[in-house]
This record gives sequence, C-alpha cells and structure tokens, in this order.
Amino acid sequence: MASLSPFTSILGVKNARHLLRRSTFSYTKALVDQLSVLTADQALTFLTQTTPYTIALPYDPSPVASPDGFWTESTALPNTFQNQQRKAIIVSGWWWYNAINSPNLQYKLSHFLSTCFTIQKNGGSGTSTEFYDHVRLLLFYAYGSYKSLAKKMTLDNAMLRYLDNTDNNKNVPNENYAREFLELFTIGKGEQIGPGNYTNYTEADIVQAAKVLTGFKRLANRSNIDPETNLPSGVALFNQHETAQKVFSGAFNNTVIFGATNAAAMHIELQEFIDMVFNQTATSKNIVRKIYRYFVKANITYEVENEIITPLAIDLKNNGYQVLPIVNTLLKSQHFYDLDDDNPNNETIGAIIKSPIQQLGEICKFLHADFPNFSTQAAEFWLGFWVNFAHNVYAVGANMPPFDPDSVAGHPAYFQAPNFDKDWISATTIIARYRIGESLLDGLNRITSNNNIFAKINISQVIKNNNIVSDAYDPNILCAELMKALFAQEPDLDRINYFKNTFLLQGFMDYNWFTAWEAYINTNNNSVVEPRLKLLVSNILKSPEAQMF
Repeated sequence: MASLSPFTSILGVKNARHLLRRSTFSYTKALVDQLSVLTADQALTFLTQTTPYTIALPYDPSPVASPDGFWTESTALPNTFQNQQRKAIIVSGWWWYNAINSPNLQYKLSHFLSTCFTIQKNGGSGTSTEFYDHVRLLLFYAYGSYKSLAKKMTLDNAMLRYLDNTDNNKNVPNENYAREFLELFTIGKGEQIGPGNYTNYTEADIVQAAKVLTGFKRLANRSNIDPETNLPSGVALFNQHETAQKVFSGAFNNTVIFGATNAAAMHIELQEFIDMVFNQTATSKNIVRKIYRYFVKANITYEVENEIITPLAIDLKNNGYQVLPIVNTLLKSQHFYDLDDDNPNNETIGAIIKSPIQQLGEICKFLHADFPNFSTQAAEFWLGFWVNFAHNVYAVGANMPPFDPDSVAGHPAYFQAPNFDKDWISATTIIARYRIGESLLDGLNRITSNNNIFAKINISQVIKNNNIVSDAYDPNILCAELMKALFAQEPDLDRINYFKNTFLLQGFMDYNWFTAWEAYINTNNNSVVEPRLKLLVSNILKSPEAQMF
C-alpha cells in the first residue's frame, strides 16, 4: 500500500543521492556524504534553508565598447535596452548558476512553480527585466503559498503581457488569462460532461472570470512596488474594469462576486475570485498531482490517488496552500524511498527521465566543471558558455531552453499523458543529451560545431583532487563508484565490468591501470589516464541508466 508514513532511519548513500537529486539542482559527492548520515527529516531541515545568491545580479557584458552591465537595476525604461532576447537568456543563466550552487529546495520549487505558471521568456512576456522580476517572484513564493502566488501572478508584469490580460478591459474583453488560470494554473478542466462544461468549470465561468480580471494592467516602468514581495507589479485601472456582478456556474456553487466600486476594491474582488477557485477540492487535488509528478513519478495509480494524493490535497487546502509542507511530507515518506511495497517494477528511485537542466546541473556539479569567473571573465561566462553553448546549443537542442516552453501549457514532460517525462528523449533531442558530457569533458561543442564552450571537466584532476571516488588506483572501485554516483540505481557486476573493460582498460589488465594512475600521481603527466577516463565517463553519461534519476 502506498504510504505517507515517514522513513525514520538514516538515509544511507543511495537514498541520500535520491533525495538530493529530486530536491535540488546541486548534486555533489560532499553533499551526498553529508546527507547520508542523516534521517530524511534532518536532511530536509538542512535542504529547506535559504542561501544567498552566488551571483547577485544578472550581467550583460555586451555591447563590448560600453556594456549594459547590471541593466536590471537601471532606472531607464527596460525596453530602452537592446537585444532583449540575449538579456532574457542571461537572466535564465543567473537563475541556473545560482540553482546549481544552492543546495536547497528553493530552486527546485521555483522551477516546479514555473511549470505551473508558464510564460515564454522570449515569447511575448515583455522585457528581459520583467522576466527577471517574474523569476524572482517564483523564488519568493518557493517556500510560500501557491494560492498567494496565484494572486500575485495575476499582476505580474510578464504574465500580464504574455497572456494578454493587460489588454483585457470592459469594452474589449480578453479571456486568455482567465482560461489558462482555470485550465492550466489552478483547478484544471476535469472530464468534459457536456458542451462547454468541463466538470470543474464551464465556458461561461471563463467569461465571468475574464470580467473579474478586467482593468489589471502591465506597468512598463516598474514603478509600482508590491509591499509584500517588494517586487514590481502591475496596476488596477478602475476606468477599465467591469463593475457588473459576476455570476458563476454550479461548478462554483453559483457564486456571485459583486463588482468593485474603485481601484482598491478591484483587489478585493480579485481575492474573492481566488478564494472561490481555491475553495474547490478539485483545485488542491490538481496541484498535488502536479507536485507528485514533478517530485515522485508520472504514474498515478488508483492506490496513489487514494493513499497519497487525496490526503495531501486535504492538507494543502486546510493549510492555506503552503506547498513546502506537502513536498516535505512526500520527500520524507516511505513511498518516496520505495519502502512501501516489494514490487521491483514500480520503483520511485530512477523512475523519472532527467530534464535537460537536471542533466546539465548534475554533470557540471558532480564532475566539478571549470567555468570562467562570472565577474572577471564576464564575456566568456555569460556569452561564451551560457548564451552561446549551454542555452542556444545544448538546452535548445534538448528542447528545454529554461523558462521558454513551446506553448503556454509548458513542456509536455510535465503535463502530457501518457508519456510525461519520456518526452525528454526523442530523435531530435538525443544528440544534445548524449553529447553534453563529451562536450564538457573536451571543453568543445561536440553537439554542433566543435567550438570552444569556455567550460571544461578536467576529469583526471577532478578524480585526483575532489574525492569523488574512494580509490582511483583500483579500476573496479573507480568504475563502480562513478557508475553508482551517475546512475539512479546501482549497476550490477556485469555492467561495471563492461564499462571497465571496454572503455577504461581497453584490453589491458587491472594492474596496468594501477601503474598508469600511479605514474600520473608521481609525475602529474595525465597523457595516459585522461583519454581513458574521458572515454569511460562520456560513455557512462551516454548510457540509458544515466538518463534517469
């Protein structure tokens, strides 16, 4: 039976790896070792800390003669800066680099929220500065209330622009945001039971919701600061608001929301609408299913629906839609660690195909990729590595440019049945996924062009200096520990021997590796061990087992 009962024993290495990967983008040997001697409860206490930004602000080193620098802090209008597309990509790099250097749930939760409240950073969501504010809003509410975020998101300048609610007024209603708010962001459709009736709401409800949302406008100069978040916000213009009462269907108990009489009352009316939607059990269940698919696995069985989703949905609704306690309960549960059944075909560990940003972060952090300094080598880091390779080559090739899904529904891996996360792997994405490790090991773009990518994993130095394996002299230990660390499930002896003999030893005996490694340690000449290790690790990273977590 699927069980939310807590796992109270010491985690151990395997479970520590599982928890760290699912809860953060910062996967390192040191953190695995630290968590392995803790209980799940103790580990999550550590992982729910808030850490300072590694990079305080996004920085644009272009144009070369006079860089725009920290443009998000400028008092100039955001749209006066050129190349908004590049700047939006830089903002996503700012988030990513902070995420891989922050061993806490805040960044994983902020990304989860981005899969719920979707925008496209280069698809009509306004300026790069507004996108920066949007990302900071997600980070602000990562440990907060989903319900509160839903209200704040309604006045988020990027969202107001992206889903056209800034164009929604009493004379020319625009239903885009109202429709997606109900269908994608909160309650979900449910099964269609009649023309225009989706069980959880009707087409008529979308019309009424759009009227509630009239008059909320994007403010391009970012001068309206929300007192709760301290972030720029849109504004309420009463002269564009529909003041008639809004009457909702039986799906919402025929709720009547009376029209506001001034701009301040528009916020009260909006809150009544938010309350109405979030008072529905279907809303809390829909959100918990999203949480489950993101943090646990895509397959929600009848048993999981009853034993996991339903009680968590009750808790979520009763506790003001605070997401963190729900995620904590899941990540502490016996169910999360595969301890609630004996079925080897229904495992949670290794049940999700890694997203491209998960894959990139794990490789860079666990294998200690060497990046240019983001401050003193700004052009190399922000443009050479992040914009021109990590984003425009790898992430685009793997179909996951961060915060830029193909549609408002988001990346299909997070919502599209029956494939869900299997969607990450296809004929068009496999080259980027399989060659990202090779690219980082070579310091060259092996996906498209062989150009310098301004980042490199010097694998022999990493193994020598960073304690990621316990005994690099022994090829059996070396291969086994690398494979265990980079796979979700532990490999069997046949698989270990295959990688050892095929890629590391290449026909030689075990003692030849001992001799080669000893020579490297004594002389610092890695001409023998480096190419063998690169071949070994690049093929481990290409393997099917390394695609899962």
